[in-house]
Amino acid sequence: MSYNGPGKAHREGISLLDLWEMFPDEPAAVDWFESLVWPDVRACGHCGSVTTREVPNAKPMPYWCTDCRHYFSVRTGTAISHSKVPLRKWAVAIYLEMTSLKGVSSMKLHRDIKVSQPTAWFMLHRIREAWAGPSDGQLTGPVEVDESYFGGLEANKHASHRDRVRKRGGTPEKAPVVGIKDRATGEVRAEAIADTSGSTLRDFVRDHTAPGAQVYSDGHAAYTRLEGEYKHAAVQHSAGTYVIEQAHTNGIESFWSMLKRAYLGTYHKMSEKHLDRYVHQFAGKHNLREADTLAQMSAVVCGLVGRRLLYSDLTADNGLPSGARSA
Repeated sequence: MSYNGPGKAHREGISLLDLWEMFPDEPAAVDWFESLVWPDVRACGHCGSVTTREVPNAKPMPYWCTDCRHYFSVRTGTAISHSKVPLRKWAVAIYLEMTSLKGVSSMKLHRDIKVSQPTAWFMLHRIREAWAGPSDGQLTGPVEVDESYFGGLEANKHASHRDRVRKRGGTPEKAPVVGIKDRATGEVRAEAIADTSGSTLRDFVRDHTAPGAQVYSDGHAAYTRLEGEYKHAAVQHSAGTYVIEQAHTNGIESFWSMLKRAYLGTYHKMSEKHLDRYVHQFAGKHNLREADTLAQMSAVVCGLVGRRLLYSDLTADNGLPSGARSA
């Protein structure tokens, strides 16, 4: 008698033994990255020219562009450019991230691949850049939209943080995020927002949903003004109503549940500044959940092409959440 395993058992995974066989040494990892970044022909990461040649002894870099006259490697023009971490370790880091449902902490990664914790933290943020690009087109629905909030209890925060909030005249609050899920495809899109005003929430729906689509929401007053632009139905959570025929937000709420389990169980803290990076990361991973592990890893590498992230971008204190939407 056949047995269908639970969850995503239909996916083809990669065991740790398979991983070591795939990447027995650094040249094997380089070949894998090059096959993904340059699927057809090698191209310069600086100017895109295909008029290139190999460099003897690969010093200072393995390739030379005869058009822009610069050395380059497969890292050039990607989010991992200038990284001195071996590509074999990058491949393992991507594997660990994609096979960990609730993500990988920088402490675990630093132990698993033997890099410093700050290096592991930077690596994970660079991997998150794979999902930092714009979304592809609008969802046709039906869609579910909902907001959620992230952040620790105010009583648990350091006194200096509470003082900064008071000096700015702000009210201590958790950081808001908004998300939307297409029921037909299962695709999720989400992002951190500066506020939950009506205009902010409605603009998010308009950006990601085709006009006239069916939109389901909770009873937030912001969404009632979508009627006329969209077919809208809501459930009143405040009145204890969670499902009315097809009207519910259970799908997007299950996404928030996973993200909050990652928050509590893996990261323990997501700073408001970087919250948008984590939100995009988990939306991206959610959207790849049906793919085989190797396809997921490949999608991450391809997503790094054309991206750039400096350590100073992550550590600069500009006082603003990364990528937050405002009204």
